[in-house]
Amino acid sequence: MQFPAAADWAWIPIVVWAAFAQTIRNAAQRTLVTGLGTLAATLVRFLYGLPFAAAWLALVYRFSPAETGLPAFGWVYGAWLFLGATAQLAATACLLAAMKQRNFIVGVTFSKTEVLQVGVFSTLFLHEWPSLLAALAMVVATVGVVLLSLPRKVAPEAMQWTGNAVWFGLASGALFALSSVAYRGAALQLPQTSPWLVGAWAVLLAQSLQTALLGSWLALRQPGILTALARAWRLSLVAGLMGALASIGWLTAVALRPAADVRTLGLVEVLFSYLVSRQLFRESLTRDEVLGLLLVSAGVLVICAQL
Repeated sequence: MQFPAAADWAWIPIVVWAAFAQTIRNAAQRTLVTGLGTLAATLVRFLYGLPFAAAWLALVYRFSPAETGLPAFGWVYGAWLFLGATAQLAATACLLAAMKQRNFIVGVTFSKTEVLQVGVFSTLFLHEWPSLLAALAMVVATVGVVLLSLPRKVAPEAMQWTGNAVWFGLASGALFALSSVAYRGAALQLPQTSPWLVGAWAVLLAQSLQTALLGSWLALRQPGILTALARAWRLSLVAGLMGALASIGWLTAVALRPAADVRTLGLVEVLFSYLVSRQLFRESLTRDEVLGLLLVSAGVLVICAQL
């Protein structure tokens, strides 16, 4: 048995799987937030995901006989990977800051511009221009996500379209977008390495760096938090496993396909999360929510049709 060569369409099921795994990881993390806090629950996905990331790398080497030794890492690869990992952490911090504002809903809504910003950054930094149809799909899907992110009932003060929440939200979307583009930039530095190995190494290295940075910060600010993380090991393992599987999918996909396509298709996560949530709470959909789901679905289908 060995890993198959990646076909042109392989990125599609990989992204769909990553989105599904991320939906489960998010559910586990939401449960952990109650007892551990948001930053500690964020650390869980990196810390507890490391053993699974290492195991996946070992499996790739085991079932890919042609892959031996280390890829040809260089300082440019390291710079892109460092940018991707740190931008991802900074994006999370900005999103949390947006959610702490009184008009946090607006901040979260602006964070949904990530996909559009991925297209801009991919063009600027990697010179990967999306096609006209792909750009249209990105716009349509983003409008759909924004419609889904707006609550049914909200106080007027939570819908002020100015202030810190807007800037934190935009910064969060920009940093998440920059992270995706940076991981793509790192992958492009290893053209002779299989995407399976590129993704496996990227996940292990990025999560090691993120664990070290966020773990050190929390250890200094909340000395007892690591003990609390150890006590919550059962659910943390689930979050770590699904987080690692999701990251493996994302970073393997960006080794195969431009980040703009990957992140647009990745919006199927919104569909998974929304439909699961609605099924659990047995709530009917509003007209705006139905329109949002249709727009996201349309954008996803157009991206898939780009092959």
